[in-house]
Amino acid sequence: MAMEVTQVLLSAQSIDGTVRNHAEESLKQFQEQNLPSFLLSLSGELANDEKPIESRKLAGLILKNTLDAKEQHRKFELVQRWLALDPTVKSQIKACLLQTLSSPIPDARSTASQVIAKIAGIELPQKQWPELIGSLLSNIPQQPTHVKQATLETLGYLCEEISPDTVDQAHVNKILTAVVQGMNANEGNNDVRLAATRALYNALGFAQANFSNDMERDYIMRVVCEATLSPELKIRQAAFECLVSISSTYYEKLAPYMQDIFNITAKAVKEDDEPVALQAVEFWSSICDEEIDILEEYEGEFTGDSEISCFYFIKQALPALVPLLLETLLKQEEDQDQDEGAWNIAMAGGTCLGLVARTVGDDIVPLVMPFIEENISKPDWRQREAATYAFGSILEGPSPEKLIPTVNVALQFMLNALTKDPNNHVKDTTAWTLGRIFEFLHGTALATPIITEANCQQIITVLLQSMKDVPNVAEKACGALYFLAQGYEEVGPSCPLTPFFQEIVQTLLIVTQRGDAGESRLRTAAYETLNEVVRCSTDETTPMVLQLVPLIMGELHKTLEGQNLSSDEREKQSELQALLCGCLQVIIQKLGSSEPTKHIFIQYADQIMGLFLRVFACRTATVLEEAMLAIGGLAYAIGPDFAKYMVEFYPHLEMGLQNFEEYQVCAVTVGVVGDICRALEDKILPCCDGIMTQLLKNLSSNQLHRSVKPPIFSCFGDIALAVGENFEKYLMYAMPMLQSAAELSAHSSGADDEMTEYTNSLRNGILEAYSGIFQGFKNSPKTQLLVAYAPHILQFLDSIYMEKDMDDTVMKTAIGVLGDLADTLGSNAGSLIQQSLSCKDFLDECLSSEDHMIKESAEWAKLAITRAISVGIAMFKSPASLQVVTNSCISTT
Repeated sequence: MAMEVTQVLLSAQSIDGTVRNHAEESLKQFQEQNLPSFLLSLSGELANDEKPIESRKLAGLILKNTLDAKEQHRKFELVQRWLALDPTVKSQIKACLLQTLSSPIPDARSTASQVIAKIAGIELPQKQWPELIGSLLSNIPQQPTHVKQATLETLGYLCEEISPDTVDQAHVNKILTAVVQGMNANEGNNDVRLAATRALYNALGFAQANFSNDMERDYIMRVVCEATLSPELKIRQAAFECLVSISSTYYEKLAPYMQDIFNITAKAVKEDDEPVALQAVEFWSSICDEEIDILEEYEGEFTGDSEISCFYFIKQALPALVPLLLETLLKQEEDQDQDEGAWNIAMAGGTCLGLVARTVGDDIVPLVMPFIEENISKPDWRQREAATYAFGSILEGPSPEKLIPTVNVALQFMLNALTKDPNNHVKDTTAWTLGRIFEFLHGTALATPIITEANCQQIITVLLQSMKDVPNVAEKACGALYFLAQGYEEVGPSCPLTPFFQEIVQTLLIVTQRGDAGESRLRTAAYETLNEVVRCSTDETTPMVLQLVPLIMGELHKTLEGQNLSSDEREKQSELQALLCGCLQVIIQKLGSSEPTKHIFIQYADQIMGLFLRVFACRTATVLEEAMLAIGGLAYAIGPDFAKYMVEFYPHLEMGLQNFEEYQVCAVTVGVVGDICRALEDKILPCCDGIMTQLLKNLSSNQLHRSVKPPIFSCFGDIALAVGENFEKYLMYAMPMLQSAAELSAHSSGADDEMTEYTNSLRNGILEAYSGIFQGFKNSPKTQLLVAYAPHILQFLDSIYMEKDMDDTVMKTAIGVLGDLADTLGSNAGSLIQQSLSCKDFLDECLSSEDHMIKESAEWAKLAITRAISVGIAMFKSPASLQVVTNSCISTT
């Protein structure tokens, strides 16, 4: 087999399907029957310069895929499999790969670089292959340029694969020295310089110590800035990408370089090719992101304890930066509105301008308004569109007080432009800007409304008229109406849209039927807007919402009748089914939220459920998610009567819980189990064994995406709350799972933001489970069963309080669990709570919280704890002790 691998690899790329399939099967069998020989054959093929480049590239790709996978569980399996290989085999493979770095064939070198990095990503954290970095670095000084280039590329990929703490500082210094020297203007070979610049991009995360040293940092920054002036476009682009990364990774070190960087970026934006200019703009967008995050975190109040200060780079650069960005807005492309993935310098400039507005607030308005006034009425469409785009971009950030006077003047002008401007680009941007006005400057919270009785009808008339325009303009008009409706969601019993409700709904339904509704997301936008209009509807328009039910059901029914569809038609059909299920979900929620409408709506429940069950035949994730969500809404609306659907629905519920691959479907299904528990209460019991078995399996699996696990724990609480003391049979399985997860989540110090967020999500799921279990067992003779678990739960509460990194949601749930524990276990909880390390401090902190929901939960918890301790002491008939013990745990102030 090893002798034939070249031909098999070539056959695996054949245009003849039969030949290709046979070759793929042969490769699969070879791998399964003798993995070491398979890997050695592939590495030998890649290293052999006499072999065809096509077979060598595929050999490298297959080799890489035997080491890595997107799915975490599969990646783990592949890593373990590699580590278990005979060391001699691994050494031979690695020798072949290192040899390939000297190949005269660029594709072979590049593929070998990636595979070496993958192996390094596995072995270096295990303290294996310690000689690798030294071996690579020795390639750089004396070797031919193509070997130097391949080595730098490998170092770049290596830095991408491993974490900084895997490499000691001495090696980091050597890697950075080699990379920065390769970037130097003295390096005569552009391929080497490009590989070095790209390698630096990946190595920046390793350079913390080097960026803390003034001399080393100055040298790195000088070399990067020089590389932005290279004659080679790709090197300039890569150098600016390094600057963008530096701006976020080392923001606090940038002050000495900002004037030079402004000059470099301004020159690139004005004069350079678009790929370079885009990165130059991205640098300023990245600085905005950093300063927005800092200002939001510290709310502008910096003290000596603040981890990082805001240097206000954007505010300082404002007088020069804003004109630079405004200039980019005039560089539009003719077809940018039709291309969904379009990205050009004008769009980048507008996006950056929007971020600048969010960073500096009111200060941007006087700098942008002259540009708008000068260009908004010019005969050249580019100037009118740029002025409109500039206006729309600065609507988030400045205060309403600063913007509303201008918006009131501009609104009439924009409504006219939306219907009368001869250019579609201008109309597209005008409709988008109106949407931004309604999103940020309209709603019940604003003291001065911009939409009044005087202009409301004209606004709606113009938007509905624009929905007949070309798809991209119509889609933006739908978006504007969406935000207009959203601003009225909490307006109360009377809504200014009510008189226009029927006309709006009819127009949106017509848009969904347009022959070109598939372009520019138009159909999706129309249904999303219809959903929002239904959400903000009032009792007065309920009859019209009810009329939508059979209409949307009819549309969904039509999608289920299609036979012999092409793959393209099936994809479009699935998109439509998802939109229709989503629309029905919103209607169900609206009509199910009040008794009179719920009663009328229930007549459709059987038909709707029948349609949803048929939709499950479609295996598209988005459709399954939307159908599941809609069923959750239906269960909530019709309550215990949902039990009659469980026999038919249960197999689909189980399938959803088993859908590890499309984990979002699994997560939604877990949420629907909670909805059904709340609807059916103890009528869910016949399904509980199956549901709990599957949920426990899911928690034990390393194949399921971690984001689904917190909702599963919450679901335990929903089930316990629904079935009460009948949850007893699951305690012996659920509680150890909860305890194990609690121990894992209790200590997350030093984790990054993403991990902290996940840990808090996990804690909240665990706490919601405990809360549901305590409440489910309350007043049951079986509460004694929970006493054994109470010490661990209190220990968990102590540990997360001590960590000091819980968010408000966890704090509210945690103090609620403390109250639930005391409320359910009563006297059994009293002495345990007294022994808690932090009960009193935690309670005091929650009682003084500015969040009224946390404070409310804490007040209830305090009462429950006081009662529990009182009952416990009363049993010993010792009133004097009562005061002492109560004071020891509960602050009486």
